[in-house]
Order: sequence, then C-alpha cells, then structure tokens
Amino acid sequence: MYNPVMRGIFPAAVFLYFSLIHPSRATPEQIPPHYVDTVVALGSNVAPAPGQPAVWTTEASGFLYGFPMDEEADLTKHKYRLFLVTNRHVLSNRDEISIKINAEDEASPVGEFVLKLKDEHGANVFVSHPDPSVDVSVIQLNGELLRSQHLKSAFFASDKFVADRTKMKEIGTSIGDGVYVLGFPMGISGTLLRNYVIARRGSIARISDALNLSAKTFLIDAFVFPGNSGGPVVSAINVIALAGTKAQSSTYLIGMVKSYVPYDDVAFSRQTGRPRLVSEENSGLAEVIPVDYINETIALALRAGPRSNSAQTP
Repeated sequence: MYNPVMRGIFPAAVFLYFSLIHPSRATPEQIPPHYVDTVVALGSNVAPAPGQPAVWTTEASGFLYGFPMDEEADLTKHKYRLFLVTNRHVLSNRDEISIKINAEDEASPVGEFVLKLKDEHGANVFVSHPDPSVDVSVIQLNGELLRSQHLKSAFFASDKFVADRTKMKEIGTSIGDGVYVLGFPMGISGTLLRNYVIARRGSIARISDALNLSAKTFLIDAFVFPGNSGGPVVSAINVIALAGTKAQSSTYLIGMVKSYVPYDDVAFSRQTGRPRLVSEENSGLAEVIPVDYINETIALALRAGPRSNSAQTP
C-alpha cells in the first residue's frame, strides 16, 4: 500500500515553504532549537520475549534535510525537497524501519511511521552514495503531509545552514573548533510520547586531510555510541579566536556521524606473557562524514527518477 509519508524518489513535486531561522541568532552556548528539531529517531517495535507486547527500540538517528529546487530570492518562499538522511548501514539488509517525529504541540504524542525500504521487486527504495565506503543513504519524504499532521518538519536547508568543504575552508574551520553531536546514543530517545535529543559537546580532532580531499571523513573528539549513527554534527559558535584562526559567529551542519573509532584493549597472562583477552573499546574519537557526500547522494537520487514504493499507510 502507498505510504503518504514517502514519495519514493523524484515523485510529483513536494515543496516546503519554511521561514528560515538564521544560525547566527544562537548565543555561543546554544544550539539553535531549529537544529534540534531536525533530528528523528529510527528503530522498530520488538517484543522483548515471546508473548510480550512489542516495545519501541531506538536503533539509530537521522535528520531532515532540505534540498533547494528553485532560485527564489525571497527566503520565506524558497522551495525545498525534503529528505531523511542517515547512514547506509542503518538501512541496509532490512525490509523496513520506523521513524519517530515529534509533534509540533508538545502535549501531543510523537508521530510514528513505518518506512518500507524495498519495493515490490525487492529493490531498495532508498538511495545510497555510489562509493561503498561512503556511509550515506537518503529517502525523500512528504513534507507536506508531515505539516498537515502537525509534526515537526524543520530541516537543515542545504543552501543556508550547511557548510560543505568549500564553506568550511571559507569560514576557517580548523582543528580544535567546537562541535555538537546530536542524536540518541545507546538508544536513549526520551519517552513514548516525545523524542528528546541528546547533545554532546566535542571538538574537531583532525580535518585538514578531509578538507584537502585526501580523506573521506574527519575526526572529532567526542564520545559517540550505538544510536548516534546517522546523527548530525554541527559547529559551535566561537566568538574568540586565537592568532591565525577565525572566530565562528554562526553555527552550521558540517557532517554526519559514521561511527566511533575503536581500539583493542589486550589483557596479558602474568604467567606466560601471552594475550588472553582482547576487547574492543571506544577511543573517544569519532568519524564524521562531510555534507558534500550528502549533497552528492541527493543529486543522484534526483537523477535516478521515480522508484515504486509499496510502503504501508501509517
């Protein structure tokens, strides 16, 4: 059955008219509320044991992203196609996933929809980056329907709130700059009635190689965990700059969480000196995918044309 939340890829045009909020309105210690509202929970309802009722489990994060479709000079009338953005590994090897989006009214329950990920022929409805090492997938959503059901439809406008490699070079993004990681680490997503995004503060640990196109990800010094996958990483405002660096007066989406960087902790036998136990630990560093790859994936989705979608109606 057709799912009105999803319009497949490049269906009849669905546009959002959005009153853009300039990122510079945030204070140095704030994340613009609009940014937080873009984040959605992805997961499924699973019974903890046979015979027990299914309960919601948050498995990953995602966010809403707006891709401009016109040259309108009046920002209040600018038109965008709306996409759900997350990691490829979140959507791969499954037939469906559920998405939870907050209601506009805080007293109203969260909206939940099942997104079918395969068409009637078993082909993926979502589109992934052509480079298998780039962990990005997108699904076009029906923003018009979200708004009609009074659900949050805030999104990162790719031409306003986003810094790709070129923009990051222009504004002087560099090692040591502050960032926020938004999402649902360890599946902590709030209550049955509402998503509550968790923000973790960190800093850019290495980025020059990504800006110079010699690496496909950059590193941040911030703990991320299962559940953070697919969540946005936004820059922090920094009004004080050291010599040779630039102050950051605005905050932008600069990438998406891929995963934490692990290391092996080896326990050795005191008697033989041989390794007895190897455990994988979280190093506190995380890989982040630059938004350039999100834009490339969306451009591919738009070129691909329509894809049939047998998703059920929510």
